[in-house]
Amino acid sequence: MSKARHSRHDGMAAEPESRRLLRRSDLRCTPGRLGVLDLLLGSGRHLTPLEVCEELSRSGDSIHPTTAYRTLEALTAAGLTHAVHGPGPTRYGITGDPHHHSVCRRCGQVEGLTSRHLTEAAELTGLLPDASGSLLVYGYCARCGG
Repeated sequence: MSKARHSRHDGMAAEPESRRLLRRSDLRCTPGRLGVLDLLLGSGRHLTPLEVCEELSRSGDSIHPTTAYRTLEALTAAGLTHAVHGPGPTRYGITGDPHHHSVCRRCGQVEGLTSRHLTEAAELTGLLPDASGSLLVYGYCARCGG
C-alpha cells in the first residue's frame, strides 16, 4: 500500500485525494478502492481491469481480477471513473474535466482529448463534452501506425 494510505492524520497533513473522493461519494474507503483510485489518479491513463491488477501487483498491492472489475464498476457507478468501450476490453479512466477520447482500433489504447482539441466538431454539432467523455474518435495510435 502507498504511504499516503497508511500515514496517520496528524491535523497537518492533507487527506489523500482518493480517500476524499470516496468519502464525498459515500463509498467506504477499502484498501482495494483506495489502491485502484490511487493508481488511476497517478497514472493519468485509461486502464483495463487486468492492467489495474498488473500495475498494483508491481507496486506490491495485489488484487484479484474480479475484485478489480467490481471496484471499477462501483467507482464508475459513483461517477468517479468512466468506462470507455472500444476494441478489446473496456478501459477505465478518472472522471474529471470535460473531454473526449481517441481509441486505437488495433490495440485499444485510449487517450483523453480535451474539448479544445475538438472545438470545431463541437461547434458543428453543438455537442459539449461532459466529465466522463462524450465522443469516441477511432483511428490508430502512433505505436500501431495505420
